[in-house]
Amino acid sequence: MHRLLQWLRGHPWLADLPLYAYFLFPPLVQDRPDWQPMWVQALVLAGIVLPLPWRRRAPELVAAVVLAAVAVSYAAEVQTYDRGRGEIAMAVVLYTLVVLGKRRAAAATAVGVVVLDVWWACTWSAGTSVSPFIAILGTLPVHLTAWALGEFVRARRAVAAESQRRVLAEERSRIARELHDVVAHSVSVMVLQAEGAKLLAHQDPDRAAQALEAIGGTGRGALGELRRLLGVLHGTEPHPGIGDLRELAARSSVGRQPVRLEVRGDGDALPASAALQTYRIVQEGLTNVLKHASPDAETSVLVEFGDQVRIEVVNSGGTGTPPALPSSGRGLAGVAQRVEMFGGTLHTGPTPDGGYRLAATLRAVS
Repeated sequence: MHRLLQWLRGHPWLADLPLYAYFLFPPLVQDRPDWQPMWVQALVLAGIVLPLPWRRRAPELVAAVVLAAVAVSYAAEVQTYDRGRGEIAMAVVLYTLVVLGKRRAAAATAVGVVVLDVWWACTWSAGTSVSPFIAILGTLPVHLTAWALGEFVRARRAVAAESQRRVLAEERSRIARELHDVVAHSVSVMVLQAEGAKLLAHQDPDRAAQALEAIGGTGRGALGELRRLLGVLHGTEPHPGIGDLRELAARSSVGRQPVRLEVRGDGDALPASAALQTYRIVQEGLTNVLKHASPDAETSVLVEFGDQVRIEVVNSGGTGTPPALPSSGRGLAGVAQRVEMFGGTLHTGPTPDGGYRLAATLRAVS
C-alpha cells in the first residue's frame, strides 16, 4: 500500500482520472429545446474541466478560470440543472491552493466560491419555498471539507519533509563521525611514527626503516578502511567489528608501550550496529591516547559483553612528553552521540596517576 501511494504521488494525473471521468460522463452537452445552444454548453464545460490538469503548475490561474466559467454557467443558466460538477471543480482548485500553501489565493478563491454559492442559492430559491440559507447548506460543506482536507494533507507532507530532513542530517552526522574516527586515528599513528623515524634516522637506521614501513602499512590500512567505509555506504561491505579490535590495538602500539587488550564474554551475538559502535569507541579512546599521552604511558583496553557492553580505555600518566597533536574536539562528542544512540552511559576524566580514563556502556540490543 505504501509503495502504491508513493507511485501515485509520482504520477498524480493517474489519481485524477476518476475525477475527470465524473466530469465527462454522462455527457452534459445535449441538444434540448429548453437548454442553451450546445456550443455554449461545451464552452462552459470546457472552462470548468479542461484547466484542472494544470492546477498544480498554475493553481492561481486555474482557480480564476474555473470560477469565471462557473460564474458564466450561473449567469447564463447553463448548468443550473446539474451544478454539482461546478461545485466539485471549485472544491478541487480550493483544495489544491491550500495544499500548495497559496494562502492568499485560497482565501480569495474561498470568497469567490461563497459569493457564487450565495448568488445561486438566492436565484434558485426565488421561485421555490426553500430558504436561500437552506439551499446554501447543501454546497458550503463541500468547500469547507476541501479546505480542511487540504490543510491535513499539507500538514502531513510538512511532517514527512521534516522527517526526511532529520534523517538526512543524522546520516550526514553519522558519515562525519565515521570519517573522523577513521582519519583521526590513522593520521595520529602516522604522525607519531614519522616523528620516531626522524629521531632514529641517524641513530638507528634499521629501526627508522621499520618505522617508515609501519607508516606505509598504517596508510594502506587507512585507505582500506576508507574504501570499506565507502562500501558500507553503498551497502556492499561490512562494518569493522569486534574481530578487528586486536588489529586496532596492535596498530596503536607501534612506537609506544604495547596496548593491553582484554575481551570478556562472547561478542558474536552482538548486533552489527552495536559491534560497530563498540569498535569506534575503542578507536576514539586509543586515538586520544596517541594524541595526548606520553609515549611510555601504559594503555589497557577492556571490552566486556553481557546484558550490556562495557568499554574501558585507560592510560597511565607516563614520564615522557606527550606529542600534543592537534585535536578537533569532535572525538569525545562523537563518542557521546554513539553512547546515546544505544541508551548507555559515558564517563571520562583524568586518573589519580595523571592518566586518563574513558568508560562507556552500551545496551546490547538487536
